[in-house]
Amino acid sequence: MTSSQDACYISLLGLSEYFRTSTPPDIKKCVQCLQALFTFKPPLKVEARTHLQLGQILMAYTKNTDLAKNHLEQAWILSENINNFDDVKFDTASLLAQLYQQQDQSSLAKPVLRKAIELSQHNVYWHCKLLFQLAQTHATDKEYTLASELLAVGVESTDESNATYLKSLFLLSRAMIMMIERKTNDVLAILNQAGPIIDHSIQNVHLKEYLKVFFYVLQVCHYLQLGQVKTVKTSLKQLQQSIQTIMAANWPSDEQIFGQNSTEMFMWLPKEQLYVLVYLVTVSHSMMAGYMDKAQKYTEKALTQIEKLKSQENKPILAVFQIILLEHIIMCRLVMGNKSLAIKEIALAKDVCLSSSHKFLLKKHAPQLHCLLGLYAMSTSLFEHAEKQFYTCIQDTTERELKLFANLNLAIVYLRTKREQDLRNILEQIQQENSQCSNSQALMGSFYYVQGLNAFHKSSFHEAKRFLRETLKMANAEDLNRLTSCSLVLLSHVFLSIGNSRESMNMVTPAMQLASKIPDIHVQLWGSAILKDLHRMLKEPTQEIEAYNNHVNFSQNLIADQLKCTKFPEHTLINWFQGDPPLPMLSQELVQPMGVAPSGSGSAALGANTPGGGTPQKQQTGATFVRLPGTVNQQVMFQ
Repeated sequence: MTSSQDACYISLLGLSEYFRTSTPPDIKKCVQCLQALFTFKPPLKVEARTHLQLGQILMAYTKNTDLAKNHLEQAWILSENINNFDDVKFDTASLLAQLYQQQDQSSLAKPVLRKAIELSQHNVYWHCKLLFQLAQTHATDKEYTLASELLAVGVESTDESNATYLKSLFLLSRAMIMMIERKTNDVLAILNQAGPIIDHSIQNVHLKEYLKVFFYVLQVCHYLQLGQVKTVKTSLKQLQQSIQTIMAANWPSDEQIFGQNSTEMFMWLPKEQLYVLVYLVTVSHSMMAGYMDKAQKYTEKALTQIEKLKSQENKPILAVFQIILLEHIIMCRLVMGNKSLAIKEIALAKDVCLSSSHKFLLKKHAPQLHCLLGLYAMSTSLFEHAEKQFYTCIQDTTERELKLFANLNLAIVYLRTKREQDLRNILEQIQQENSQCSNSQALMGSFYYVQGLNAFHKSSFHEAKRFLRETLKMANAEDLNRLTSCSLVLLSHVFLSIGNSRESMNMVTPAMQLASKIPDIHVQLWGSAILKDLHRMLKEPTQEIEAYNNHVNFSQNLIADQLKCTKFPEHTLINWFQGDPPLPMLSQELVQPMGVAPSGSGSAALGANTPGGGTPQKQQTGATFVRLPGTVNQQVMFQ
C-alpha cells in the first residue's frame, strides 16, 4: 500500500473501532468504515482480514447472517492459499464452519474444516482446534465413527509434538464418543490409557485437576450407563473432591490457567459449568440408587446455579443441563406420587425446548418428553394416551436404552389393559432385540421384573418367583434400591397368593422400609394393602387397622393429587403426539421462576431403576423413566 492508502486504512480502522466501542455501539457506521476500505483496492492480506473483521462484527452484533457468511466466504477464498497468514486463514475457516452449522449446513462446514486441517499441520494450536471442531460437527450429525477417527488423529499429532495436555483431551473426548456409541470395552481401554498420563505426565497442577474432573465425569457416567450404582461410588467421591478443589476461593480463574501457552488454551467446560455437571451426575447416581429426596436436593442446587449463570451469560449448554435436570425432577415427582407438579414441570421442560435456538433441544428431547408424558398418563390410568405416548417415543428415538425403557412400560400398559397377545409380542421383541446386547443392570433387572409381574398376573407363581429372584440378585449386587423394593413387594404378594404368610411378611417388611426411605408411594400403597391382609390372617387386629389406615392415607393422597392435576391446562399435553407441542401454557399455578422446581428439586442423568409398583388388586403399577448420562456430553465437546 502507498503511504496515503496506509494512512486512510489506519484511520478507517480506528474509526470503525471507535464506533464499535461507543456507548451504545454504532455498528452501522462501524461496518461502513470497514466496507470503505475496499474502495482503496487493498492488498490481498488486507482485503482478506477486512472481510474476516466484517464477518465477525456482523455475527456478533447483528442478525444479518447472510451478509456475514458472504464476507467470511470471501475471506476464506482470499486467505486459503496465502502463506504465513495462519490466524486470519484458520480463524476464518473456524468461524465460517460455525456459521454454516448454525444454519444447519454442516455439509458445507465439513469440507472447509477438512481443508483447514490439511493446511494447519505445521501449527499445533490451530491443527488441534480445527480437529476438535470437525469432530464435534460429525458428532452432532451422529457420525460417531468419523468423529472418533479425527480424535485419534489428534492423539497421534499431539504425541509427535509432545503436547501431553492436549493428548489427554483428545483421549478423553474419544472415550466420550465411544460412550455415546455404547462401546463399553473401548471406553474402558481409553480411560485406562488416559488415567496414568493424567496422574504422572501432567506437571501443571491446575490443568491436572481439570483433566481429573473430565476423567471422573466419564468414568462415573460409564458405570452408571451399566447400572453399576455400587461400583461407581469411589469414582463419584473422587469427582466431588476434585470439583470442590476447583471451586475453592483460592483457585485461579480459567483465564489465568488456560491463557499461558497455545497448547494449553483448550478446556472442556468452564469450571462453573463443570460444577453444574457434577451435580447432574450426582443426581443421576442418587436416583438410580433410589434416593429421591437426595436427588431433589441436588437438583435444586444445580438449577439455582444454572439461573445464576444464565443471569451472567445465557450459554446454550445451560439449557441442556436445565432440560435434563427437569426430566429427572419429573421422574422424582412421579415416583413420589406428586403428579400435579410432574405435569407442570413437563410443560416447563417443553417450554425450555421450544425456546432454544432453532428448537434444537426439542429435536433432541422430544422422545424423552413423550416418554415422560406416557409415564404421567400411565400414573393417572389414562392407558390409551400412555400407549400412544410410548409408541411415539419408540418411533422417534434412536437411543436403544430409551427404546427399551419405553417398551417395558408399554408392556405394563398391555398388562394392565389385559391385551395378552400384544404383551406377548412386545416381550418377545424385547427379548430378541436385547439378547445380544449388554444393557444397564437396572434395565435388565427391570425386564425380569416385568416378566415376573406378567407371570404373577397369570397366576404362574413359581415362574414369577424365578424371575423376581433374578431381579433381586441384580438389584442387590449394585444397590438398586427401588428395583429391590418393587421386587420385594411383588414377591411378597406372590407368597401371599399361595398362602405362605411367613415368607410374605419377610418380603413386605424390608420392601416397606426401603419404600419409605426412597420414598415411593406406589410401593407403600401396595405394601400397606398386603400388610393389612397379612395381619388379618395372623389375627392381629391392631396392626391390621394401622395398615388399613396407612393404605387409605396413601390412596387418598394419590386420588386427590390426580383430581388436582387433571384440572390443570398442562394436563392437555397428553394429547400431543406429533409435530411441535402447543405453545406455553397460561396457568399461573407454578410460581417458581423457570428452572427452579417447587419444594426442592432433584434429578439424575441416568434415570431410575425399574418400571415398578402394583397393588394387591393387580392394578397400580408405577414406572420410572431412564435418561442416559453421556448424552449430556454430546452437546458441547470443547469451548
